[in-house]
Amino acid sequence: MANTKQPELKESGPSDNQILDFKKSHKSEQLTTGYGRPLGDRSTVITVGPRGPLLLSDFPYIEDVQRFDRERIPERVVHAKGGGAFGVFEATDDLSDICKAKVFKKGSQTRVLMRFSTVAGESGSADTVRDPRGFAIKMYTDEGIWDLVGNNTPIFFVRDPFLFQMFIHSQKRNPQTHLKDPNMVWDFFANHPMATHQFMFLYSDRGVPDGFRHMHGYGSHTFKMVNDKNEYVWVKFHLRTNQGIKNLDPTKAKILAGEQPDYALGDLYNAIAKKEYPSWTVYVQVVTNEQAKNLPYNPFDLTKVFSQKEFPLRRVGKITLNENAENYFAQIEQAAFSPAHMPPGIEASPDKMLQGRLFSYADTHLHRVGTNHHLIPVNNPETNKNVKVCTYQRDGAMQTGHNQGNAPNYYRNSMNGPDVTDRNRHIEHATLESGLAARHEASDDDNYSQPRVFYQKVLDDRGRAHMIQNIAEHLGQCTDKDIIRRVVTVFANVDDDLAKRLADLLKIDVPRKTSPPTSVRSKY
Repeated sequence: MANTKQPELKESGPSDNQILDFKKSHKSEQLTTGYGRPLGDRSTVITVGPRGPLLLSDFPYIEDVQRFDRERIPERVVHAKGGGAFGVFEATDDLSDICKAKVFKKGSQTRVLMRFSTVAGESGSADTVRDPRGFAIKMYTDEGIWDLVGNNTPIFFVRDPFLFQMFIHSQKRNPQTHLKDPNMVWDFFANHPMATHQFMFLYSDRGVPDGFRHMHGYGSHTFKMVNDKNEYVWVKFHLRTNQGIKNLDPTKAKILAGEQPDYALGDLYNAIAKKEYPSWTVYVQVVTNEQAKNLPYNPFDLTKVFSQKEFPLRRVGKITLNENAENYFAQIEQAAFSPAHMPPGIEASPDKMLQGRLFSYADTHLHRVGTNHHLIPVNNPETNKNVKVCTYQRDGAMQTGHNQGNAPNYYRNSMNGPDVTDRNRHIEHATLESGLAARHEASDDDNYSQPRVFYQKVLDDRGRAHMIQNIAEHLGQCTDKDIIRRVVTVFANVDDDLAKRLADLLKIDVPRKTSPPTSVRSKY
């Protein structure tokens, strides 16, 4: 008799017992229609005789199927696969010398929602794949919503928002085969060496974090902070995991992608359910305007980092996640983050990618969750009882709020409608900008110095070997050998050793450098 292998049983956690926990804590209630009519039967439709046709007068059935047909909303075009939880931000350190935002008042606590995600995959894709992780934070502050919409990487693939859509297309599916296409991924890279820094980070060990709890987060962009004296500095946000950095072995990650495609979601849910609350310490790097002008690179270039030796981290506070969502769709899927949502004291920088996102994120929410998505509880600033929304915006589809009641709907008015009460505190910081309005291509930007530091000083020997192996495995899947040669040429501009080791694994000649290292002083 043949030996039968016993199936490996997954260790159960709180997420496996959620529905049983509901049973223990709830009594069954009267079933109703969506409009509250009590139902006497939910198993059969009304028909003419036991075998006859249905009747349109069976409204409970008609209502039910109509609602079912419309359950899905458009998924996010990027960051579709994700999970999240609620918690609290505690301001542990005084930041009043550089920022007037009330959220940073020492000792204050603010309710937060955090959503983690992958970038390129669809809603049902695996969350253990090699991909950047979205790291979005919504704070319900006393001065309205603050959304810090970052990633688990301090840099990004492109510096100009006109390239963002093209980059995402290259990471998505081939328009004919509907398959992921390595030729598309690496052809984009070969044509845009500005992506070198991010690609190297992505193919390092940190490109596959072990769930959402064991990774750092970054605001990535440079932001402006303004204090009560109307003085300003430039900052970058860092969120360091207090659980320690842990990454998945690539082989294990691939196995999990097939066996537990929701691994990261389950890990986050179960940790919180077991009261093992994940937390991150929040820091900023602070750069004065004079320092920014003298940097050897554009301080508003999203492909660059600020040196932590030159600009050390300054502690701000701590975020702790301690509450799972009660309903995923209502509280996570419908959550709408936008970097345009900033309280007084936090403002946008000239970062082109940030400027593009200020419009794009708000625009996609109008399409995905509707005109009045700010009234959905998870997005509503009045979740904070100290906030009262007073606006001249009105009406629109799904206006489920008070719609500003009987207040005047025009500004200015003499009828005691909403008006400015503290202009000096709430007005945006004034800036003086001048220059030629044109499509300025940053062809002289240095794409290689920081990736060289990453390769030579940030990674150790093991990290370098892993990154090279990971790149070679994916790049080697390209069927266009010219793409392979061009990609290795880009890496030759970073480091000779990197290019040689890649070329050896890919069995090609070591290409020559095409661009000498450059250094450009900040010109903003």
